[in-house]
Amino acid sequence: MHLAKLVIKNFRKLAHAELTFQPGLNVIVGGNNVGKTAVVNALRALLAGYDEPYPRVGEEDVHRPPNGAPAGDIVFEYVFSGLDIDDEADFLAALVPDGEGNLEARITIRYSEPDKAGRLRAKRWCGEHEDVSLTADMMENLRGVYLQPLRDASQGLKPGRTSQLARLLQLLATETGIEGINKALQGLDGELKKHLPILDTHEAINTRYQSMLGPQLAQLIDVGLSASDFKNLKSRLSLLVDDFEIEQNGLGFNNLIFMAVVLSELTKNPDSCYRGLIVEEPEAHLHPQLQAVLLQYLESIKAIDGEKPVQLFVTSHSPNFASIANLDSLVCLVDIGGSVATFFPRKIAFKKGKREKLERYLDITRAELFFARRVIFVEGAAELMMVDALAKRIGCDLRQHGVSLISVEGLNFDSFLPLFGDKALKIPVAVLTDADPVAPKPAKKGDGGADQGGVAALEGAVAIGAGDLPEEEDDDAEPVYPAPGDVITISANTAKMKACEDVHVKVFHGLKTFEYDLALEPANRGAMLTALTELHPKIAATLTVSVNAAAGDADKAKALFCGMFERPRNNVQKGSFAQALAQVIADPEQPFTVPAYIQDAIKHACQVAGKA
Repeated sequence: MHLAKLVIKNFRKLAHAELTFQPGLNVIVGGNNVGKTAVVNALRALLAGYDEPYPRVGEEDVHRPPNGAPAGDIVFEYVFSGLDIDDEADFLAALVPDGEGNLEARITIRYSEPDKAGRLRAKRWCGEHEDVSLTADMMENLRGVYLQPLRDASQGLKPGRTSQLARLLQLLATETGIEGINKALQGLDGELKKHLPILDTHEAINTRYQSMLGPQLAQLIDVGLSASDFKNLKSRLSLLVDDFEIEQNGLGFNNLIFMAVVLSELTKNPDSCYRGLIVEEPEAHLHPQLQAVLLQYLESIKAIDGEKPVQLFVTSHSPNFASIANLDSLVCLVDIGGSVATFFPRKIAFKKGKREKLERYLDITRAELFFARRVIFVEGAAELMMVDALAKRIGCDLRQHGVSLISVEGLNFDSFLPLFGDKALKIPVAVLTDADPVAPKPAKKGDGGADQGGVAALEGAVAIGAGDLPEEEDDDAEPVYPAPGDVITISANTAKMKACEDVHVKVFHGLKTFEYDLALEPANRGAMLTALTELHPKIAATLTVSVNAAAGDADKAKALFCGMFERPRNNVQKGSFAQALAQVIADPEQPFTVPAYIQDAIKHACQVAGKA
């Protein structure tokens, strides 16, 4: 059996959150103060108690709505699926039909009626009726181990009667094995007592003690092994790492060792129907390579003969964890402004091949999108370097507004956009792309042509649907260099993205490409030539003459654009040029005009006044 659903009501940041989990690994990701620890405490409210006290829930934990006062009860609802016959027998009173002919176990905890210290009283019941109490036997069948953040795992591995190592040893020991250990310890103890250091020590202590108390009061003293049987041995057993005591080992590796011991103990324990391991912020002590190793192992855990399955819950605000985790395992908590929403990438219906492409492109930088409050997607390195500088020119600091700037490396927007919008992550998203205009086709009779912004959609784009549009343009098409105010026919890719717009996701494009649209602004050409001079002085000198000789903004922009990026050979690298230009326009005294479509994209993402 596994925990399939957790509903949290009126608890801390979470007014109402429904989280669905899969068997095996679940990675709960989200930014700081978004509710990850609240989810952990909700899990522990049911699964703790075997090894540790249940978390304390007080009046201060009741959800406080914006501009309101906290009120009402805190409620946690748990739904367990995948029960076998034995599980159904153990949770008989909790069973409820799921609507598909299967039985699931439902358990509810309500916190209400605070005591004088402000601590809320917990009532636990199962099934559909509050009068059916959760029994002690059911609670014993739910086993959870919690590893808190910034933990010192060496403490849990030190010798002791309740150490994880002692528990594992007890689980794996058979009667024959225990008997063999006892005989070996007794034999070793007898052999040690024959050696002079032991004999001399015994005689020195016993002689002094006997003379101190006399024969009537003195007790019998013997020097030997303290762990002379299995019971004593297991509480004194310790781990050595590369011949060093566990306390001398690094925190990161000790955490991995501790998880290995805990997982072994959980899988070998036959006394529980359900086993869960909750790990909070494993990245706290692990460098990126070890994070990847740990996550790969946790994803690969499968139940084998003689072992019980373990469901794992890992919370993280590390983009590294999110980038290497399987999309199916991700559970996202997102601050959407005033409330927290849940999002599950595994529920997104990607078009053929798009999910695989997304997983290939999700590196540590792009995985930031799972923690973002606002996003601007751009095509490549040039826009990535320039947009932040352009935002500052119009008085918007992207970091201060919580905007993540992410490059999709080309026209791969269609792999990322399914994650956002009315049916997914409901956060402001601006897509900044090129129009890549194509030569207009002859207008059909009765065709109105352009929209109000001077842009015509690719013919048939709306009628055939975004998913059916061609992926590539005609490479042999004649390039178009529009002038301000011209009517253009946008490319198939741009039309396809425009068809995906909703209230959250907006697509912004100019007349041609990013650099061409910058060059259309008269104030910008001086800054662009200055940046080019730093990289290629000869090219810059030649283009200065060509630009000055051209008539009109379109011809000047074409001369500058083609002279840099459409040369017969040795084109200027767009990334290097963008880096140099960003440095030039960082000077507030340098004249520069941000194109209107870029301003609109930035304002939509930042959600500032005057947004598109």
